[in-house]
Amino acid sequence: MGFLTDVFHWFTASAHWHGTNGIPHRLYEHTAMSLGATAAAIAIALPLGVLLGHGGRHGVGGRIGVNISNLGRAVPSLGILYFLAVAIGLRGYPGFGARPALVAMVALAIPPIVTNTYIGVGDVDPEAREAAVGMGMTGWQVLRRVELPLALPLVMAGIRTSAVQVVATATLAALTAWGGLGRYIVDGFSQFDNVQLFSGALLVALLAIVTEVVLGVVQRGLTPGGLEPRGQSGKPEAGEPAAQPAVLAPPT
Repeated sequence: MGFLTDVFHWFTASAHWHGTNGIPHRLYEHTAMSLGATAAAIAIALPLGVLLGHGGRHGVGGRIGVNISNLGRAVPSLGILYFLAVAIGLRGYPGFGARPALVAMVALAIPPIVTNTYIGVGDVDPEAREAAVGMGMTGWQVLRRVELPLALPLVMAGIRTSAVQVVATATLAALTAWGGLGRYIVDGFSQFDNVQLFSGALLVALLAIVTEVVLGVVQRGLTPGGLEPRGQSGKPEAGEPAAQPAVLAPPT
């Protein structure tokens, strides 16, 4: 109980709630970097996944694109971080700070969004597409009014996965002289301060849980009525009825 008491005293110490090394400031830095990395990953990965999956998941280009994207999962974030720090530094720019960590987090966040978007859009019921085309919808209208609404639960699942990974990985930014909650972990490790190290790790874990819960609520709010989130394959789970396609209105 002595260790947990020390952790409690660490959190209740007024010095840890003020200044640039206080919890509010470190939390702001961590959240800002995570939001920026996730937003950048969405801007890159979402159009790519839609492009690959539009019209059905049957093209060779789509499979190749997703496999290349998934290579990012095999590359360790720490390796990307240090490579960028050294490479940027050798080119005459400051090699430490937020930029290497930001690029590493974006690279980590792209694969789940690309994969889920590609599968979600590509696995839309072909009959729904055919019905939309038969009613005179253009390719853009089919994408906007049929494919994207039906794929949204799986797309949001990919964004949730990426966001939680980014929050956890943002702790590495402290290794390149950036802030965030990882600062407590790095400083605690270097100073042999297990209380500070544990407190920083606990804060990161809590932020990741909050991110998961908040995005789960957003996902449920954005899911069209009658649709439930699907599995990774984009198919209903065994024993569950297939989701019915949305009612199509004539194009305007």
